[in-house]
Order: sequence, then structure tokens, then C-alpha cells
Amino acid sequence: MRTDDDSWDITESVGATAVGVAAMRARETARADALFRDPYAARLVEAVGSGWDKIIRAQVDTDPEHSRLYGPLNAMMTARTVYIDEYFGAAGAAGIRQIVILAAGLDARAYRLEWASGTVLFELDQPKVLEFKATALAAEQPAADRRAVAIDLRQDWPKALRDSGFDPARPTAWLAEGLLRYLPGEAQDRLFDNIAELSAPGSTIALNMGQGQRTLNPEIRAAREKMMAQVGIRLDVENLWYSSDDRTDPRDWFAEHGWTVSASDPVAVLTERGRKVPDEVREILHNHILMTAVRP
Repeated sequence: MRTDDDSWDITESVGATAVGVAAMRARETARADALFRDPYAARLVEAVGSGWDKIIRAQVDTDPEHSRLYGPLNAMMTARTVYIDEYFGAAGAAGIRQIVILAAGLDARAYRLEWASGTVLFELDQPKVLEFKATALAAEQPAADRRAVAIDLRQDWPKALRDSGFDPARPTAWLAEGLLRYLPGEAQDRLFDNIAELSAPGSTIALNMGQGQRTLNPEIRAAREKMMAQVGIRLDVENLWYSSDDRTDPRDWFAEHGWTVSASDPVAVLTERGRKVPDEVREILHNHILMTAVRP
């Protein structure tokens, strides 16, 4: 259960969810028709150990039970990864050379995407999470000037960001991927306030968020927990989330603060790139927001 002052490393609590996301990126990368390639995902998962490497192998297998339990989640992760990769490509083409990834987790975009010369990329997360990634990828050279900012987002992260060389006078491309449900509604709005205050004209943000029903089907939830427990993983994701009932829709927040908002449908992201989406998966994906906003 979450508390207002909790912390974690990569094997527990919110940190462990980053491993699960990386495992799904590894699964997509292994497909012959992969919509993106993340050559670092499997390496990061394997470095964690504790059964997570077995999850990768299970996901690669054509297991009907695994597809039933994780098909919608895998589809969502693939759609949002493609969407955000293209968002950063567009930001670079528009001349933005300052990137901030909030709650970066095991995101490897600093290493796997092409970045224009002069790009500075800040990754913010818990100290132990960033330490783990630095060790696992110590032999790799990022494609941008990557700067790790070890800070809890519930603390004074704007100061830590500026102290690391962030320039609020320059346009910034922000990313809040898979983050908002792990913040209380008040903390979410405070995060948005800070982003807006630090954003020069021309800055952009991309984010995603589930909406609607918060609780999984009990049978699905129990089956997922059983499948993970078989390889030694115990993770109750829903108890790490804060309620979505008392939070502002991010599309409304940014629109009301003068940003130009664009939303995309995860189903369209997949089908427009040739990926078939079963009807039962479509229904679930329609409950997710993929959004970008631009500050004029």
C-alpha cells in the first residue's frame, strides 16, 4: 500500500512496475513485426533477475493464457511507446534540444533513439532506480547528453532539475509516461503547475493515463498474480495506484492553461501501422489517454 513518503528500488513497489514495462518492451522487440526496437529492454530486465527474465520468455511464447491475461496490457504499452517515440522525433524536428523524462524508470530512449546534436536529456527518478540503470548500462554510450537527476517527484524536483543544468528559457519536450496514476490528484496538478512554470513558449508534453474503471476484473487480477508468483514475483499493481476519481483530466488541465492539446486513440496508433487489434482488446484500449500538448 502506498504512503505519502514511501520510496523504492527497482525490485519493489513502483520500481518493480518499471521492470514489468521493460519486459513488455522486450517482448515487442522480439516480434518479427515489431513496431519499435528496444535492444536494451531485455538486458535491463535480466539484470534485475528475481524471475523477471522468465516473464520475458513467457511473453515471447505463443501462450493463449498469457495472451488472454496480458494481451490488452501489451497492446497498450506498444501503442504508447510508438506514440512517444514519434513525439520525440517531432520535437527534435521542431528544433527542441532539451528533454525531460519524469519518473524515467528503465526508459532507454536516451540510448536507443536518434537525437540531434546538442540535445540534453534529463532523467528524473528515485536514486536507487537511476543507480541500477547506470550500472546495468555502464558500457553503453547515450545518444544525447544524458543527465540523471536523483529526486522524488514529491520533493523540490524543479530546483534539482535547474541545479543539473536545465534552462527554463529554452523550449522543452516533457514526458510523463505511466506516471500519473502513481500520484494523488493534488500531486498531479502540482506536477503540472511546475511543468508549466518551467516551460518556455514552444515547449511540449506527452503523457498517457488510464481512465474510467480503476479495478481489474477480479478473475484476471488473480490469474495475473498467480502467473507472476510461479516465477517468484509478487506485485499488486492496483494497490500502488491512487484513485482516478478525484483528479483533473490532463486534457482539460492543459487546455484550460492555454496549451494546445492533441489526443490520440491507442487503437488507431496500432491499426494504422498494420497491427491487428481484437475486439476485446479495443474495448480496453479505448479507456486510455494518449495526449500531447504544446505551449504557444
